[in-house]
Amino acid sequence: MQQTLPRWFAHRGGGSLAPENTLAGIRLAARLGFRAVEFDVMLSVDGTPVLIHDETLDRTTNGGGHVCETPDDILFRLDAGGGEHIPRFAEAAALCRKYGLLANVEIKPAAGQEVQTATVVAQLTAALWQGAAVPPLLSSFSLEALEIARDLAPDIRRGVLFDSVPADWLAEMHRLRAFSLHCDAKLLSDEVLAEAQAASVPVLCYTVNAPEQAKMLLQRGVSALFTDRLDLFVSEAGVGQGLP
Repeated sequence: MQQTLPRWFAHRGGGSLAPENTLAGIRLAARLGFRAVEFDVMLSVDGTPVLIHDETLDRTTNGGGHVCETPDDILFRLDAGGGEHIPRFAEAAALCRKYGLLANVEIKPAAGQEVQTATVVAQLTAALWQGAAVPPLLSSFSLEALEIARDLAPDIRRGVLFDSVPADWLAEMHRLRAFSLHCDAKLLSDEVLAEAQAASVPVLCYTVNAPEQAKMLLQRGVSALFTDRLDLFVSEAGVGQGLP
């Protein structure tokens, strides 16, 4: 299993340079030399895991309504930007394996669908990346989803997502047998970072789009950053190098 993390993750596939959560974004990130991508996975009404961030279709497609209430035959005819379709999770996984990308798969359950979404995504992740040279990383804001992933796909590393990191974060990490802490870059305290470093827990921060902020976070000891601005960081030391 790959032990080091690339320094940069392309947020939602290709960041701001491509329609978010699309295959075009993943291809672009790979072409620019990024070695890691992040994307969100939710279920359609038919139970198919697809790449999309919002619970509704309105912002990122030419459709409308809730993803979890939309059947596949409608969902996959929608335009997700620039003529791109909403990808199936399996399509994104195949592309990441083809390009050797580390995929941060965020389990993104619609309200009330934590168990179903986590069950499908965890089991499919284990199957899709079986024997992969670069294994994926599962993350979620839903601790319930991560608990299910821990039990159903114990060999897949897990990242715990917080906006503001709570006082008991390390206890939750231990309970979930998680690998990494993911949090809002603006809300990361020196105390939490020191605790993480003492416990050898990698800290990954979102969403970092300014060079000065990135430099400061890396100097403080943050392990990796999620960015929308692939264009600003493509030439940064570490992109494509897998530096710790």
